[in-house]
Amino acid sequence: MHKKLILIVLDGAGIGALPDAAQYGDVGAHTLRHVLAHRPKLENLWRLGLANIQESGLCGPLNSPEACFGRMRERSPGKDTTTGHWEICGAALDQPFPVFPNGFPADFVRGFEAAIGHETLGNYAASGTEILGQLGEDHLATGKPIVYTSADSVFQIAAHEDICPVEELYRYCEIAREMLTGPLAVGRVIARPFTGAPGAFARTSRRKDFSLLPPRNLLDALSAAGICTYGIGKIEDIFCHRGLTKSNHAAGNPACIQATLEAMAQDFTGLIFTNLVDFDMLYGHRNDIEGFYDALAAFDGALPGLIAAMGAEDLLVLTADHGCDPGHPGTDHTREHVPLIVYGKTLRGGVDLGTRDTFADIAAIALDFFKVQQDQAIAGASALPLLR
Repeated sequence: MHKKLILIVLDGAGIGALPDAAQYGDVGAHTLRHVLAHRPKLENLWRLGLANIQESGLCGPLNSPEACFGRMRERSPGKDTTTGHWEICGAALDQPFPVFPNGFPADFVRGFEAAIGHETLGNYAASGTEILGQLGEDHLATGKPIVYTSADSVFQIAAHEDICPVEELYRYCEIAREMLTGPLAVGRVIARPFTGAPGAFARTSRRKDFSLLPPRNLLDALSAAGICTYGIGKIEDIFCHRGLTKSNHAAGNPACIQATLEAMAQDFTGLIFTNLVDFDMLYGHRNDIEGFYDALAAFDGALPGLIAAMGAEDLLVLTADHGCDPGHPGTDHTREHVPLIVYGKTLRGGVDLGTRDTFADIAAIALDFFKVQQDQAIAGASALPLLR
């Protein structure tokens, strides 16, 4: 019988500040509590046990939730997408990726400009929407691409699709990725294409991430064991396409949920690994609490269909990769615990998994589920024995 583990990352849906949040300026951050406060409960997430998670602060926990529930600490330093996803897959980092709050060194920028044959604009930390307002018109007038960073370990390049074709923008990013090594080895180089006119610029869905090559992780172990690994959304970018046997670069939550359902209907045993980026990209970074709530409500509405599509032996795991609290000062990611919800039709529900020491426990659960031996390169402890 084929069986699948459906791992869905609700990008940015943190569930309360980590003990070291003060080091990141994130004391008091709590994405889900701030988004869900004074708004209707999300029936299906509540039914699975979201409000039962330790110190969630969410109202109305159930006496008998259907899933097992807990939260996880991030062992790795940092609070970015790459770090979170790598740790979910068992690759916890000892050192954080470098960040450049004052921009990248001038000699690097000069070298990058020489390599792409264009001068650039920007080279400072800003939100993506702010910098388009500040430099978008200059970009249209000069053709110079906009480079910028954030509190995360990223080198971002924005260009208008009418000025710089997307494939050319991707080429710029590939050049930057090759150049950003050693102390400049940021976690991601990100292409940020946009369209529109001054005052109405809009980023498009053709964003693309160029990550560092990850350490050995869950995807490598499963694919080496002959088990299908199916990435949906930006998973292929985060892992440089390595360890994935199938991929669907769907863009946006609705398309990624549909792609997940389509993958579940296919005839294979394996991992379906989905990132739902809209919570973070469209709402968390823009301090849009109502938009974040509406996106959660839409996912909640899709949950019954996902559960109905599960086979008897399948496992559903819901989590996040970091926080992105739209109710917290600033527009950056937030250093938070992430939820852990584990549901299977043959598993007992209502088990409190407490606070797990690392996101990598998900990797251990997956290896246990597929009966693949866990090697020393992959961290984490399986919770499956508690659930059977």
